[in-house]
Amino acid sequence: MHSKARCGATRRMFGFAFGALFAVLGFAGSVHAADRTLVMYCGVDEAWCRAMATTYQKVTGVNVEMTRMSAGEIYARLRAEKANPLADIWWGGTGDPHLQAAEEGLTAEYKSPELSNLRDWAQKQAERGKYRTVGIYLGALGYGYNSKDMTARKLAAPQCWADLVKPEFKGEIMMADPNSSGTAWTMLATIVQLMGEDKAFAYLKQLNKNIAEYTKAGAAPALAVAKGETLIGIAFQHDVINAVKQNPAVKVVSPCEGTGYEIGSMSIVAGAKHPDEAKKFYDWALGVDAQKLAAPAGSYQMPSNKATPVPPEAPDLSKIKLIDYDFAKYGSSAVRTRLLKRFTDEVRNGG
Repeated sequence: MHSKARCGATRRMFGFAFGALFAVLGFAGSVHAADRTLVMYCGVDEAWCRAMATTYQKVTGVNVEMTRMSAGEIYARLRAEKANPLADIWWGGTGDPHLQAAEEGLTAEYKSPELSNLRDWAQKQAERGKYRTVGIYLGALGYGYNSKDMTARKLAAPQCWADLVKPEFKGEIMMADPNSSGTAWTMLATIVQLMGEDKAFAYLKQLNKNIAEYTKAGAAPALAVAKGETLIGIAFQHDVINAVKQNPAVKVVSPCEGTGYEIGSMSIVAGAKHPDEAKKFYDWALGVDAQKLAAPAGSYQMPSNKATPVPPEAPDLSKIKLIDYDFAKYGSSAVRTRLLKRFTDEVRNGG
């Protein structure tokens, strides 16, 4: 064969080989991109969970597998899955269980570049958790009642925690179970801090006589008030505000004795199968665009990023008597275990 013909054939052969190689590499790259996955356990309201998952998926192309659970349930799930973690990121839910998970090494240390853009309370949450968690929103505890039904029954509207144990409210109150709900854990911890432990449990036993149902999720009692299924629902005030949107007869109460609050948090799961994707989501979730998704989804907490607009519907924290909530103590696994056992033994099962 002529040398020029041989060279041409050789070039064509190498060209075909390289083309085939690049095609294979390109295909592999597209498969890799399609396989990008983030497994998220989400601890806020279902609508906000969906908004976060679908928006992030749309913005990044990452496949988000989201499961919605209460904060206490997620904490229990992480403990059960410790040897073989199934989730990558725990986003949302009250901060106390996040701190307990951090203490037990269930979550991984990570300092986001966004950290300096957060409000002081969010940064302090990260410090308390040794950077295994971070604050993403703040919400005050309280309760709501149906004013129309209250008037129809000629009952005085409650304004304090003490009012909830009055005999006229027997079977008329709904709250979540602190074993599963971060909201209810905050309520339990708040009453203990306001009254002292023994007096708090005496109060909770009295309150138990008036409880119609202990729900699994913390926002459920507020929604039940909106639907007329219960007269009073103990919940975070932002959840009650969401109920007001559905039923204007619902009124929000910030208890006169003072009340606790949550620092909703986010944590990367230790041993996550997609740690890089978890870090990318973590950074995005602390940004303004992500935090703006709360209010349209019916969640009116104070966002942690200083540049994120505070929803006009959000409770005015300057008008709420907040206690000096001890996050370090009530974010302790030992304290949680002991108080939940006492609640179950003496309140739920004690009659």
